[in-house]
Amino acid sequence: MDVGDLLRQVKAGSMEIEEAEKLLENLPYEDLGYAKLDFHRKLRTGFGETVYCQGKPDVFLTEIYKRLYERDGEVLGTRASAAQYELVKSQIPQVVYDPVSRILKIEPEGKERVGNVAVCTGGTADIPVAEEAALTAEYFGCQVDRIYDVGVAGIHRLLSKRDRLVAANCIVAVAGMEGALGTVIAGLVDCPVIAVPTSVGYGASFHGLSALLTMINSCANGISVVNIDNGYGAGYLATQINRLAVR
Repeated sequence: MDVGDLLRQVKAGSMEIEEAEKLLENLPYEDLGYAKLDFHRKLRTGFGETVYCQGKPDVFLTEIYKRLYERDGEVLGTRASAAQYELVKSQIPQVVYDPVSRILKIEPEGKERVGNVAVCTGGTADIPVAEEAALTAEYFGCQVDRIYDVGVAGIHRLLSKRDRLVAANCIVAVAGMEGALGTVIAGLVDCPVIAVPTSVGYGASFHGLSALLTMINSCANGISVVNIDNGYGAGYLATQINRLAVR
């Protein structure tokens, strides 16, 4: 629900005050007992509430999706399983699932996407986390340029894409193993770089801890780092940066 649009309808006389009051009565949140749906979040932050699907009981998940969809006409969910997709789809046929990123979303057709966020990966194994970032940024209104499998083990692959990197307002660098991709990219561009460590790698990578420490200790400037496998957090931050660039 867009509060500004609601107020404009009241002013224009196309909505009764009583109807507007009913729509506003659950602000700042609706208490379902097991969840408090933050309908006020988009007004405060510019982004609606996202559903973390993993671990949610079936009845909770379906009710949360229905309530958010009824209010906002769109829903973004992360870390969903194929079984959860089938469950939500039985209640809301419009829902779409991406098995690679595990994004479960409903959004209107023809959504405007602006700016330029580049999402890069060191290897193909990093793509699930990268797609979580890319689809999150697209859901929140960004144009996304995917540049995959350009890790430092074959750095000529990355250098051949430099024209696309320098055109971006923000770059998400997703890598496991030693996690050097973010540092290399940050040394080539003048925009912010968001480094995302992944849990890809052999034993001494410690399920992404090695990449995380490399990224935190980067010698390049202009890098921020999110948690291991946190593609959603990277996509969200990239969207905030992209919005500032296109104002």
